[in-house]
Amino acid sequence: MTEVEMSEIDLLTPMDKYLAAGCHIGTQVKTQDMEPFVYRQRPIGLYVLDVRKTDERIRVAGKFIARFKPEEVIVISGRVYGKRPVETFAYYIGCHAFTDRFVPGTLTNPNISGPRTYVEPKLVILTDPRTDQQALSEAAKIGVPVIALCDTDNSTANIDLVIPSNNRGRKALALVYYLITRQVLRERGEIAEESETAFTPDDFEPQVQRF
Repeated sequence: MTEVEMSEIDLLTPMDKYLAAGCHIGTQVKTQDMEPFVYRQRPIGLYVLDVRKTDERIRVAGKFIARFKPEEVIVISGRVYGKRPVETFAYYIGCHAFTDRFVPGTLTNPNISGPRTYVEPKLVILTDPRTDQQALSEAAKIGVPVIALCDTDNSTANIDLVIPSNNRGRKALALVYYLITRQVLRERGEIAEESETAFTPDDFEPQVQRF
């Protein structure tokens, strides 16, 4: 059996599914922070992420998230395409999702008022550290660990665990959040390692509005 075949077996989902979802598609900008996760650069200038490292980090994230009580975790997406993946993840994991505007002071001001209340998480998960910069900044102030999906153009300052991935595409976000959800449930012992889940990546994918 070849080395390629072995590594393919070890992946959480077949390589072609990662590629079909576009998890590897980066941007035309590469930060120094993200250089270790870049596989190559296409002739047109687009950087490509190494999805084997995405796969590795999803495994690590699953173990880490499973150490926390569900109510201690919050997951955030200021991106429209992140709304359904994040809310579906939160539903199955049992944590809190923030998919509307993140109100300044949510993590730092006990006297905050309005539709959103002050929360005291022990773990913060971000869909895009640039879009979710306010939450990232507040998590850093209170010393809470942060997991973030990072594309080739992201800075990783104040991020404790980087999951390299296309964090803009709806199919990529759906697949990554599906895999993280499955890993957390496996680590908790709620589903068996090889058993089928009651949900699929399609359940995490945002619906496209057609006019």
